[in-house]
Amino acid sequence: MERGRLYVVSAPSGAGKTSLVKALMEREPRIRFSVSYTTRKPRPKEVAGRDYHFVSMERFEEMVAHDEFLEHAQVFDNFYGTGVRAVQESLANGEQLLLEIDWQGARQVRARLPEARSIFILPPSRSALQQRLKDRSTDSTAVIERRLRDAAHDIEHWTEFDYVVINDRFEQALDDLLDIAQDRGGRLIANRPEVVRLAGELLARAAAGKP
Repeated sequence: MERGRLYVVSAPSGAGKTSLVKALMEREPRIRFSVSYTTRKPRPKEVAGRDYHFVSMERFEEMVAHDEFLEHAQVFDNFYGTGVRAVQESLANGEQLLLEIDWQGARQVRARLPEARSIFILPPSRSALQQRLKDRSTDSTAVIERRLRDAAHDIEHWTEFDYVVINDRFEQALDDLLDIAQDRGGRLIANRPEVVRLAGELLARAAAGKP
């Protein structure tokens, strides 16, 4: 049986990653989410084993000690991790898995599974990123400013990824993700000139404090 494939998708907050990933999995039903572990409490309508594996802090620490995670990280007051055994079994069975994690988690995955395909999603401009964060209507101005600062730090790591998708027009970005998933993503390699130029502009405007 042909071995499966693991896709790792990362992006700064506001780049549209979650919407793109959801649409990708509707277009390509062979890809499924890898269910992560978390120490946070279930939210309304979340189902254990479908949305997350909900575990205690003690159990999570035990799994870390026993090297049971492909990657793990602390996000605010909670911990999240991807079980390495389940991923390895799924790949051995020829399944296509997707992880939606930050660049730190992606770095850990690459160290353990260098054959994983990593994808970074960039906004088309800093002003577009700022507007998308505002359009959520869920965060205060202070939180938006913090997310913009965090986004600049995330963008600094784009060179660590195999592919970069620029989410300017949603349908085009979705087509690009689909091309990568279907082995037609050669034109979307991370270090192509347009990405080098865009990333430089995004970081320069962030450093200058400009939208």
